Parts: sequence; C-alpha cells; structure tokens
Amino acid sequence: MATTTSSAYEPKHILITGAAGFIASHVTTRLIKKYPSYKIVALDKLDYCSTFKNLQQCTSSKNFKFVKADIASADIVNHLLMEEKIDTIMHFAAQTHVDNSFGNSMEFTYNNIYGTHVLLEGCRVTNLVKRFIHVSTDEVYGETKLDTNVGNHEASQLLPTNPYSATKAGAEMLAMAYHRSYDLPIITTRGNNVYGPNQYPEKLVPKLILRAMKGEKFPIHGDGFNVRSYLYCSDVAEAFDVILHKGEIGEIYNIGTKKERSVLDVASDICKLFKLDPKESIEFVKDRPFNDKRYFLDDQKLKQLGWEDRTCWEEGLKMTIEWYKKNPNWWGDVTTALNPHPHFSAINLCDEPQWSFQYGYSRLVRSFTEIGRTNNKSEGQFKFLIYGKTGWIGGLLGKLCDEEGIDWEYGKGRLEDKKSLLDDIFRVMPSHVLNAAGVTGRPNVDWCESHKVETIRTNVVGTLTLAHICKEHGLYMMNFATGCIFEYDKEHPLGSGIGFKEEDMPNFIGSFYSKTKAMVEDLLKEYDNVCTLRVRMPISSDLNNPRNFITKISHYNKVVNIPNSMSVLDELLPIAIEMAKRNLKGIWNFTNPGVISHNEILELYKNYIDPQFKWENFNLEEQAKVIVAPRSNNDMDSFKLKKEFPNLLPIKDSIIKFVFEPNKKT
Repeated sequence: MATTTSSAYEPKHILITGAAGFIASHVTTRLIKKYPSYKIVALDKLDYCSTFKNLQQCTSSKNFKFVKADIASADIVNHLLMEEKIDTIMHFAAQTHVDNSFGNSMEFTYNNIYGTHVLLEGCRVTNLVKRFIHVSTDEVYGETKLDTNVGNHEASQLLPTNPYSATKAGAEMLAMAYHRSYDLPIITTRGNNVYGPNQYPEKLVPKLILRAMKGEKFPIHGDGFNVRSYLYCSDVAEAFDVILHKGEIGEIYNIGTKKERSVLDVASDICKLFKLDPKESIEFVKDRPFNDKRYFLDDQKLKQLGWEDRTCWEEGLKMTIEWYKKNPNWWGDVTTALNPHPHFSAINLCDEPQWSFQYGYSRLVRSFTEIGRTNNKSEGQFKFLIYGKTGWIGGLLGKLCDEEGIDWEYGKGRLEDKKSLLDDIFRVMPSHVLNAAGVTGRPNVDWCESHKVETIRTNVVGTLTLAHICKEHGLYMMNFATGCIFEYDKEHPLGSGIGFKEEDMPNFIGSFYSKTKAMVEDLLKEYDNVCTLRVRMPISSDLNNPRNFITKISHYNKVVNIPNSMSVLDELLPIAIEMAKRNLKGIWNFTNPGVISHNEILELYKNYIDPQFKWENFNLEEQAKVIVAPRSNNDMDSFKLKKEFPNLLPIKDSIIKFVFEPNKKT
C-alpha cells in the first residue's frame, strides 16, 4: 500500500538507533551538521562495535541527545518515543558481522528480530511516528550468479544464506507486516558493503589496514574470489539523507554501486598503498561455513531520487587508511577482532551456551557449598524434569543441576497439552518436576494486556494441568511464581517494615499478568504436592542480561524510587534446588529479607560499576504515561525462608556480595 509524497518530508524529532555504530554515526553527524533545527536522539547500548567517540562531532549541538540503552527494552523505547515526541525513526541497530552469526546466531535473533519488533510495537502503541526507515542489507537477496549483469532489484526474492542475513530478512518481514496491518510508515533500505573511518576492524577493509600497520599478514577466507561492491561512508550517509526526505512510504531502496571488486582485489589495493608485496602479505585461511560468491544490486531506483555515489574506490581507500594511521587506538585492544576467525570474546559476550534469545541461562556466583545440603537421598536418586527451557530461570536451573551432578532433562511438552506432559513423565521418569515456564510478557507484562487468552492458557490452564498430572503420579512439583500480586496498603504501609506473609491474600490487580498468577496460586493450594516460590524483581550477577532488574533500571533515563522486596537468583536458586531435595511444600516468599529502593541499587551501581553513571527519578503518575499496566510495589516477609535457611543474606548485602563485588570495576 505504498503512498506517494508530494513534497519533501521534513522531520522534527528523529530517533536514530545504533547511532554510535559505524554507518549510523556518519548519518547522525551529517544530519546534525546539515539540519541544525532537527532534534536528534541517538540511542545505542554501546556494544563492542560502537563507541561514543564516533559521535564526538555531534556533542556541541544543543539539539543532540545521547541515550545509552537497548532497543529490546520496551519501557525505554516507549518512554523515549513519548518523552522526546519522536516523529521519525532511523533504525540501524543490529548485529552485523556474518562470521559471528555462525557461532552466536541466537544473539543475532535477539538483537535483529526481537529488537526490531519492540521498536515496531512501540510505534504502533504510541502512534506518533510518521516515518520509520528500516535499515537492512543486500545479503537478504542471497548469492548472485557471477555471470549475470542484472542486479537484484527491490522486488527480487529474498534468499538469505547465513544466520545474519536470515535475521535481517526476518526483521524486514516484521516491518512489512506492521506496514500492511497497522499502516506504519515503513521505508526499507538494502545496502552494499560500506567502508571508511570509524569502522570496527572485524570488517575486511579496516582489518587489513590495521594488520598492515602492524606488519602482519592478510588472512583471506577461501580462495578470495568472492566479489563485493563497496561504498564510501559519506556517500551512504548522503543516501540516507535522500531517502529520509524524498523516499516514499512502503517502498524499498537498494543503496548500491555496480563497481565491484574481489576480496583479493581489495587486499592487493591495500598492499599497493602500503608498498607491500601481495604474494608475501596475503595468506589463505579456512573459509566461513558458507560464503556467498557475489552480491549485486540494481541501483536505479535510488538514483531516480537524485542520489549517486561520488567517491571513487581509490580516493576512499586512501582517506580510510589515513584516518586509521591517525587513530590507531580508536577501538582500543582489537587483537581478537583482527584474527582470521574472531571468537565470541570479540563481541564481549560470555562463552557459556545460550538457550534462547531471552538469555536462557548465564553465570551464577552462588555455590552449593554455601548452603546446608540435605543427605536424605544420594545425588543419583534425584532426577529433575524442568519446564521453561527458553526462559531465564529455567536455563539457570539446568546449569545448577549440572554443577551439583543432579540428573535432569527439559520437558518437551506444552503445559496446556496433557498428552505431551504425560509423554515427558514417562520418558524422563522424574523424581521432581520444576516449573519455570510461564508468560511474563514479551518484552514485559504490558504484552499480557492485549494477549489475555495466551496468558491464561499458559499461566493458569497449563500450570494447573501440570500440577494435576504430578499429583496423579505422586510427583513433587515446584512452581516458580511471582510476588507481584501485592501492593502497599493500610495494613502494610510503605516504609513500615510490615511485609506480606505467605498466608496473606493478594491485593494487586493492576495488571492482567498479576491477576492470572494470583488466580493460579490460589488454586494450587488444593494440591498438597506443590511448592510455590514467589519470586520478585529477579537480580543476578550477569549484568548483560536484559531481564536482570539491575540491568533494566540502569538503562532507563528515569526511574521511580520505591523500596521493594527482590530476589537475588545467585543466592536463591541453589536454595530452590535444596528445597526440592527436601520436598518442602506450600507457599514461600522467595525473596531476600528486607527491601531496597531503585536509588539505593543505582548508587551501588555507580560506586562499583560506573562512577560517571547518572539517573533521574519520576513519580508513579509520570511512569504511568509510558507503560500500559500498573506495576506492583511491596514488602514481602521472608521470615519463613530465613528460618529454614539461616544464612540467607539481607537484600542489600546479597546484591553487594553476589552482584556488585564480582563485577566491580577496578
């Protein structure tokens, strides 16, 4: 449903995602310099391949604002769209290095597809954006035949051949769907390779330049005959300028050039400028799992808007080399990135497996030696069946079982499907069933407000079905529930130290998610084989995890400041395993003793992690403007848990010991 624009579009408030990355930083700088009246909000989580230094030319502008945040956080995205009155989005943020995608594909799915979905949904909900430029890649077309002179035009079939390009194609499909279903004003771009100053040296051109400066050989994947088209960064920035102002909503634009060169040609040209002998400098290394021979674009559609590439290859390469010679330490230590096949450490990720794009499990600093262990069974007599494989807690439980030597398996069945649950029971023959599955919202509880049937199906019907099957088969079931079913009231006033106890009836009905969790908790009381653990605002030592409460609030521009009970998973999940082994049942407030406020946590974050960290507070009324469903705030009495496990630390002490001390920046 493409619509035409009779005159040039004039944005007022632009959000640029991934703005501190290579291409986006050049676009941001161009817009700031050329259009001083435009207000530009630059959003970037400052991942390994982005740096605030890329935006240093923008900082003097009064209309420039930088926000360090992750596009996967719906709360932040929605807040920015409304607070900054965003009418235009230029969405560059993405994981882009193909080599990394072969070994870490789930990270690409999370960033490129899920992150895009959060942005699109934010636009739908806020209904403020008049133009959304979605930045894709030529790689979505797949490999072009070497003997053809016809480039892929914008209507060509998408045939991605690697995990990176597949996630970009998936993101495009989402954007297209939101355009057709919700009339979102989408424009999509697909670009050739870009080179120039500021580029992280995992890419071919800067990698070879820096290796030449170090006197190292040029590692060439495969035979080096793979052909690519290269555009200089300032030409690409101009292309986005043109598309922003003249592009038509609903259209796709290739940003390309027909001037092609092979990888060997690139290496030889760099050798020539460094006065090196290609025969001595080039070495051939193992190819990537699949390496497209050629990407070739039809570039006529964008040229009809008045754009063309101006910088010849030789001139652009000389300018790029000159920049890297002047700025050899721009990216710090890039030793890993310069390897022929960079490993995960090049992208600042832990080397542990990831169960899902939700960061299924990660490290815990808690050890089993710190809690009292039961001896009522030998380890070999336990076998845990765990549900929630793709969730955070479910993934952590599996890792903890591995550490303690407990036999375990993930359930394959869906909770609401009785037959598939029975298949799991007969297949695994468990001694205990641990349920960490459930709908918490994608990416937060606001999702549940518009997906009530799905929420009921999993949180109520599914949980009860599993509990009933476990009861019928004489199995113990531990259910990871929530403490977000209470809010401060007259009997439990804020600041009184009077917490909600296990026997208290839920009083918070602000969100549909909380309603379903309170409902199922009440019904589970009829099953004497069930242990219910009320988790609240979970925290862990993994500060890269977007579900970590500390990670969330450290990325917000503004936070409320209310004392709350919280759960430090590093300390509490090993206790949960021990509780299962002891066959403890009933309802338990599964939080650390005491409460802690948002400001107290952020003060610790500032002291231990980032001395320059700053934040602002806002009240509940202001918060309500950027969320759909109200949030629960409460104090939960953990006396019962503390009595069973006397070494359980107060919340602030636990956060310091298990989160901030291990992550302390020296």
